Amino acid sequence: MSKAVRPPLFLTLVAVVVAIAIALPLVYLVIRATSIGGEIVEIITRPRNLTVLFNSTVMMLVVALLSALIAVPLAFLTVRTDLPGRRFWLVATTLPLAVPSYVGSFALIAAFAPRGSFLQLLLQPLGVEELPSIYGWFGVILAMTLFTYPYMLLSVRSALQGLDPTLEEASRSMGYNSRQTFFRVTLPQLKPSLIAGGLLVALYAVRDFGTPSLMQFDAFTRAIFIQYKASFNRDSAAVLSLMLVTLVLLMLWLEYRVRSRGAYYSRGSASLRNVKAIKLGIWKFPALLFCSLIAFLGVVLPIVITLFWLIQGLQNGYSFTNLFPATLNSITASGLAAIATTILALPIAILSVRFPSRFIATVESFTYVCFGVPGIVVALSLVFFGANYLPMLYQTLGMLIFAFVVLFLQQSVGTVRSSLLQVNPQIEEAARSLGKTPWQTLKYVTLPLVSPGIVSGAVLVFLTAIKELPATIMLAPIEFDTLAVKIWKATENVDFADAAAASLMILLVSIISTFLVLSQEKKN
Repeated sequence: MSKAVRPPLFLTLVAVVVAIAIALPLVYLVIRATSIGGEIVEIITRPRNLTVLFNSTVMMLVVALLSALIAVPLAFLTVRTDLPGRRFWLVATTLPLAVPSYVGSFALIAAFAPRGSFLQLLLQPLGVEELPSIYGWFGVILAMTLFTYPYMLLSVRSALQGLDPTLEEASRSMGYNSRQTFFRVTLPQLKPSLIAGGLLVALYAVRDFGTPSLMQFDAFTRAIFIQYKASFNRDSAAVLSLMLVTLVLLMLWLEYRVRSRGAYYSRGSASLRNVKAIKLGIWKFPALLFCSLIAFLGVVLPIVITLFWLIQGLQNGYSFTNLFPATLNSITASGLAAIATTILALPIAILSVRFPSRFIATVESFTYVCFGVPGIVVALSLVFFGANYLPMLYQTLGMLIFAFVVLFLQQSVGTVRSSLLQVNPQIEEAARSLGKTPWQTLKYVTLPLVSPGIVSGAVLVFLTAIKELPATIMLAPIEFDTLAVKIWKATENVDFADAAAASLMILLVSIISTFLVLSQEKKN
């Protein structure tokens, strides 16, 4: 394949269908916003809305930066070093993806709130009556970072596994030490995955609702939800959503400006060799301490708090509810979403890397924009189109799966794209010159080389979809309760024992799925 060759018609047709589908929420926003005419400017320039814009922008930038500072060291430690138990640490530091943000944020509040928290009660005998407030900027950035950095971790780890080790070996042979080799050779090669992972983290930060609400932080999602839920003002909420879309488009423009057009090819026969682990030496203890701290805050603490809720319920006579139907529903919906999203992401990623054009760039940009749109906005747009134009699909499993595809397509596109950027097109051209058809080349050459990105993208979609709340509540079939809905209903009824049981079940399912992903990886 080469950039001068016309792209396959089938891939182009799939990209066109995807572009039309994921544009529906944006069409809905435009219809709603334009219906109020000149009031748009007045709504945008309200001081509170400008504050929301500032808060959301700064918050997502800081969270993306902190996530990179956590994800890159973790990826390097678990792939390229002799860190003791590194496969355990990979699982432990990936599991925050399994913790719903609203559960994780509540756990942080229960542990570190100014009054009545576990830490404050522990320090009370020492005369500590009140801790510094966790609410606001500190709490939202801490929670967002802890529960979003794994998006970047999986992206960077997938890229790091595919790097050609001969580049680093050549660097060392020229006299550079491990630190110099990392910053001069390894890190520049990780740029595509850092950009893709950083965008995912930033977009997740601006679209999350649970964390800003619990941390009493004015972000777009909280303001939009208040407009929809409290005042039932869908027009004003649509304008706020368009402000959020504009922010996302600005992020995409900046990403396009900083994205290098250089080559990052590294996947070939050399990259399939085992890489000699770097010895940490005296840095082994600090590395273990770093991994332990991240795993404790992102996994252990939420589990301990959740178990505390459950134990409290059992002591008060709580009996376990039957979670099997909700678990099966969650696995079914999230699994189908992961499969559908991966299938639709492959043509877009292939066209983006091998046959770049303005149209494909636009389609890829739409996937980022839709990932940045809150689930409640996507759900309401599909309710609008379903109720008015496709009543036979309204409140069906198919509609819910479609919403997940719109919301989470970028997670798969980003990881597959970063993996495909590392595959030298000369390998595919060699297969074609040996008589292989484009489909045979794709099946036997390209897909095996990008399989880490495909698997990472699929598990990202699964883990995110299983936690999605607004879209599930509004679009799922009647009595189609998922674990996320169970948690929400239990929290609404102040039944923390039920919420704890459902939260632990989500974590269990996610642990199993993470182990399944790790079983596909080569042994390091």
